[in-house]
Amino acid sequence: MSAELSEADVPEVNEYEEGALEEALAATEGAVEDADEEDDEGVQEHLKDAVEGTLRIKRLLSTDADAGATKKRKVKAEEGPDLEVQEKAKKLLMKWGLATDLVSKHVLEDLTVEDLDFLETSNYVPDKYNQRKKPGELVAQTIAMVRERKGSGGAKVDPVTAFKFRHNLPAEVEPKLRELSHKDLRYVLRQYDGSESIDDVIAQAAASSPDDGAAGTLPEGPGVEIVGRFNRLELIDPLADAAVFGDANLSFALKLAQHRKALGHVGRVIATTFEDIETLRERYKEIDETIKILEEHFAEVYHGVDCTRIAVDPRFQGMEESLGAVYYNFPHAGAVSGFFDGHPLVNWRHENLMRNFFRALRSFVKPQGWVKVSSNMGAVGVRYSYIVGSAIENEFIHVETVPFLEWHLQRYGRSYGDRRDSYKRPGQAEGYNAQRAEGDMVYTFQYAPSGNPVGKQTIRMPPKFATLMACTDGPFLALQGEARKRLATQLFQRFVTESSGKHVG
Repeated sequence: MSAELSEADVPEVNEYEEGALEEALAATEGAVEDADEEDDEGVQEHLKDAVEGTLRIKRLLSTDADAGATKKRKVKAEEGPDLEVQEKAKKLLMKWGLATDLVSKHVLEDLTVEDLDFLETSNYVPDKYNQRKKPGELVAQTIAMVRERKGSGGAKVDPVTAFKFRHNLPAEVEPKLRELSHKDLRYVLRQYDGSESIDDVIAQAAASSPDDGAAGTLPEGPGVEIVGRFNRLELIDPLADAAVFGDANLSFALKLAQHRKALGHVGRVIATTFEDIETLRERYKEIDETIKILEEHFAEVYHGVDCTRIAVDPRFQGMEESLGAVYYNFPHAGAVSGFFDGHPLVNWRHENLMRNFFRALRSFVKPQGWVKVSSNMGAVGVRYSYIVGSAIENEFIHVETVPFLEWHLQRYGRSYGDRRDSYKRPGQAEGYNAQRAEGDMVYTFQYAPSGNPVGKQTIRMPPKFATLMACTDGPFLALQGEARKRLATQLFQRFVTESSGKHVG
């Protein structure tokens, strides 16, 4: 049946309920104008790259709104899918009999040519009759799993496994690395760059002297075990500042500050929350006392911080290349009522969160500084592959994945980070849905800038308003007419607002 479709049968997205689009987008005009107040003209030249991805998302949403709103504004032209991607996507949609499915079109046009070729050559066909997920979500889930099969996995990865995978070394090298002493393994991990054979670098390591300071501890001890202990015991640079992002109730920042004090560190702890102080006081009755203790430990506390936009946050001015360690525990872009986190109309926010987070850090983390992101290996919002992939493309090398329960800083007052915290918390007979504590991991990275340009930050494209209007599942399932238009408008307004660093929900 689908083979009989021609290109003439495929409607243009912009023709979908055109009158409804213009009318509904007019209601978003105020939100778009607010988003347009801050643009890249106000960003210092050397920090423009750090915020470029977030500004592009904002402009993409503004461009979509400008196409349908009654008041026209001049906006910068933005990229979309290239012609090859569009043609391959159209071919697949026709093959699957989904030519009019705008959500599936949105998913396919945001894939790479390699992804689309896989879907074509593997003869994959999404189940149009699946009772739980629509075709667009099934396609997005399939591609995510295919990409993850090419990586090192989301479970525990020790330093040798991460090193072997990073350099694509043959299997016979691994036993040699695991036999090395602490001194020798640390030398190999630091010095090997592929320009010499691994055996030559191992030989050089045997003749090397132990490192100075804590890194020289037990030089003849078992290498893999001792290097891993450093990442579990949080033996970070005692002189450098450390920043904590997205710490809803500041309990992790307090744990870190106390840990650093006990070790005699002199570097500051910069504790940040995404919410403002008034919201925090509504949710956490202990928040003022926590802040007081943090300040007694000489920590600085900032509220209303978007970790993807610190380059335009005046409180971070002058902090370039000052952070020796950065922490972000259980990142999440915020739940959207009626949608599961993996749905493509909301999941793009989670992936972009990680991509723009690591891009922003490039300007603020010291070379060889550490970044640790905790998440559950089974999370479908911020997938582990989003964390690892975003780090690697921004030159943060993946050095280890530590089970969260083995981490020295694991015991802090975890929270949901939303309005639920006012009446329940994880650990108080509450837990995270469908996530076991044994699956919580600490993905550990070290900044290793090459000095070469990294190129424009890749982002996942936000859905157009017409795509929201065409959605037939989630909160749109039973909606028609004005109710559907109203919900689409609300979601679009939310996306515009979030793109400017303002929290919703």
